[in-house]
Amino acid sequence: MSTITTELAKVFRAIQRPGYYCTTGTVEVFAPRITVDGFGLISLPLLPAQAKQLIALAERAPYGRGEETLIDTEIRRTWQIGADQVHFEGKHWAPALEKIVKQISANLGITESIEAQFYKLLVYDQGSFFVNHRDTEKAPGMFATLVVVLPSVYSGGELVIRHCDRETCIDLCRSEPAEVAFAAFYADCVHKVLPITTGCRLTLIYNLLRKGPGRLLQPPNYAAEQAYLVELLQRWGAHERTTDDDRPQKIIYPLEHAYSRAELSFDALKGADAAVAAIAISAAQAANCELHLALALYEESGSAEHTGYSRRSGTDAFEISEVFETRQVISEWRLPDGSRPTLAELPFLEEELSPPDVFTDLDLETEFNEATGNEGASFERGYCQAALVFWPRTNHFAVINQAGLSSTLPYLEQLTTVWIADGAIPDTLPWRAAHELAGHMLSTWPDNRSYYTSQHSNATNVLALLVRLRDTVIIDRFLTEISVEKDYTLGNNANLLQAAGLLPSARAAKLIERIITNNARKALNACNDLLARCVATPIGISMADLIPAAIILLEVLPGDPARVPANQPRWEHPSVGYKLVADVLYALSAIDATLAEQSLNYFLAWPETYPLDSVLLPAAKHLAESPPNNLSTVKRLCAVCSAHLQTRIAKPLEPPQDWKRVSALSCKCSHCTELDRFLTNPEQESYQFKASEVIRNHLSNSIQRNKCDLDTTIDRRKRPYILVCTKNQASYQQQVQQRHRDQDDLAHLEKMT
Repeated sequence: MSTITTELAKVFRAIQRPGYYCTTGTVEVFAPRITVDGFGLISLPLLPAQAKQLIALAERAPYGRGEETLIDTEIRRTWQIGADQVHFEGKHWAPALEKIVKQISANLGITESIEAQFYKLLVYDQGSFFVNHRDTEKAPGMFATLVVVLPSVYSGGELVIRHCDRETCIDLCRSEPAEVAFAAFYADCVHKVLPITTGCRLTLIYNLLRKGPGRLLQPPNYAAEQAYLVELLQRWGAHERTTDDDRPQKIIYPLEHAYSRAELSFDALKGADAAVAAIAISAAQAANCELHLALALYEESGSAEHTGYSRRSGTDAFEISEVFETRQVISEWRLPDGSRPTLAELPFLEEELSPPDVFTDLDLETEFNEATGNEGASFERGYCQAALVFWPRTNHFAVINQAGLSSTLPYLEQLTTVWIADGAIPDTLPWRAAHELAGHMLSTWPDNRSYYTSQHSNATNVLALLVRLRDTVIIDRFLTEISVEKDYTLGNNANLLQAAGLLPSARAAKLIERIITNNARKALNACNDLLARCVATPIGISMADLIPAAIILLEVLPGDPARVPANQPRWEHPSVGYKLVADVLYALSAIDATLAEQSLNYFLAWPETYPLDSVLLPAAKHLAESPPNNLSTVKRLCAVCSAHLQTRIAKPLEPPQDWKRVSALSCKCSHCTELDRFLTNPEQESYQFKASEVIRNHLSNSIQRNKCDLDTTIDRRKRPYILVCTKNQASYQQQVQQRHRDQDDLAHLEKMT
């Protein structure tokens, strides 16, 4: 079945050479020595006095009408001197003329050998002109005319050339005396010379001739191809795209010639590439498409297999075993005007290539790498080709979105900044552009459930921009498609809550419920934090509307083994800290007192998951500093923690009365048994273990692991070294410190009880 990519390739392959009908340029040369019979050497730039003398020798230039040659100053007013009267001397003009002819051949797409035959010298004084006309064939093989303007002081006299429906106006006036301007055009082009307004111009006219036999050279006419190309591009971008649309987002047409990054530009294209680009520029503009010149990079890498030794090359031989990675990207963007847009590297698909199989049979240069260490032999190969890249202007943001969030996020931020700087007027162009781009970003958002990070993510940054834009449509989509399904972290909550606050309260509550329902098991701490923020920072949501979300969180609290799904991996079990308990009690105390009491009962029922000292007590202290509106559940938690502290404070606290220390050594080896006897001996303060380094290290590890009340040093005066153990009062000192903390914590909690 024919596609846009195959049809476009057919059109471009029919274009073999540039379709220019005229060309112009400038060369720097030494002033040519030109003499005229009866006059002598012409001074350049042309002096006014010499111009008058030349005109006195010249004759009125005629024009042709049919087979007649006429003189009519209403049609043509200029002066001419025949080629037989003009002589070129010196060594510089011949190579300069050859350089001009080569440049003309390249620009007109001529591959045959051509030559420039001098025809006449023209003198244009003030008021000189020539109306629209076509040049006649003045010599066998003539196909074009070359106009060379010698250094002269004048103004006006522009050369206007028309071919088919295109027209070009060329100003050949140059201010530098060392510069010679030229123009060439096919003989069948209609052209005219506008009046000289001041001064006098000296012009050389050459006939451009084809040297060998063959049909007369004519400018290529690609009007039919261009019209069809416009039609193709218009059909491609005519209709709004849908999710199941199989049309390519962009089209990539690789060019024939190789170009380095330094020389990559529309102006530097060669031969058929230049012809294709000229047609493409006009067609893309007519079809409302964007056109870029870029480099298409195709790379492969993978494993290789050693196949032996090659006698021919004198090296080891390899062959490709398996392709692990393929990289296809477009980069190094250029515009027809020569500028370089700030476009990121874009991936491309085979169906976006024109034709789709253009890279299938590439002769890629392969580089093999020998096996090193634990890695086997590998290979790398690639291909880089200049290409024309099209996409409909209406599809601009969809194409930009292919670069991923690393490129689209800064772009969205830039659009947002511009919109705010312009006054933040709703539904203006920057806002609509940001809205469209954000929509595409959501459509291709990666599934990135990084539940264990509290850092800002791409989701956090996009939410912040959507809040600045106050784009409620995209905010609703983001919370529904991204926060619920793909990308939700603790770091999103602040911006997520701001975004939800811009929506109707009932809709915001429903979305928060869905976020918590979908993420509670894997992001429990984040969901608890979100619900607590909903209570702490009212955004118009009624507490009753938050009850379903609160019930979900209550049902997935860790502790009861029966609540853990059988297929839930261990690394997905939520971490339990005081913040989890504080967030739950803070939120539920405001939402529903009964749910708050149920949650506290649950925490107290599973002390291994929610220890008093490390979880519940810090949670109570945190809630005492920022209490919720309903204090009953928090007061009850504080009372439980206070009773626990009072019980511990009531225990007697006194330093050891002898040198007996608690021993809880888990190891029962002979060395640790000896250490155990020393620890429980009430009369022995220190002990020396003369042992090897292995045994000393084992004893030191046992002391540290079991938190024995011992200080250790190494006596290195004799071998084997001696591990010296001295008893201390570390456990008692820790109890003293704990007593002070308990007293402070109790005083803190008594404010709530």
